[in-house]
Amino acid sequence: MKLFCEREADTRRLGYALGSRLRAGDVVLLEGEMGAGKSVLTRAAARGMGVCGPVPSPTFTILNIHEGEGLRLYHFDLYRLEGADALYEMGLEEYIPAQDGASLIEWPQMAQEAMPEDALHITMRYAMDGMAREAELVPMGAFGAARVKEILRAAEEPCPLDEEETL
Repeated sequence: MKLFCEREADTRRLGYALGSRLRAGDVVLLEGEMGAGKSVLTRAAARGMGVCGPVPSPTFTILNIHEGEGLRLYHFDLYRLEGADALYEMGLEEYIPAQDGASLIEWPQMAQEAMPEDALHITMRYAMDGMAREAELVPMGAFGAARVKEILRAAEEPCPLDEEETL
């Protein structure tokens, strides 16, 4: 299932729709080139989960934990990781999935062996013009297609982030 994001606001709307529908134990795997919109999507998802304050990329810390409304956001950035063994050595696999929150994982391919079968896989790509993006959402395992359809429907509706220029 795909969504064309002509503007950054469209990516934020998708992220907000995603975040407001996440449940404890959910895992979202985010792939895409640098600058394709993974962090924009994640920050908007955090807002959808009720996270207040900045949501910086955990590029150097690997994991940032944010308190949302009822759920924690476990935001991973595995770009600098050298494989699943490094993740295991840090003991971070216990948050994939997290029992008290949702895990959003940028660059999951860096530790593919540690990624669960039950997840929503989102790939962000540059569109042909280089400005727009395309988001492809692929449910895997228990993360069903019906939930993805609900997220995509909600992403077409206005959201509280529509008035924000950037997050």
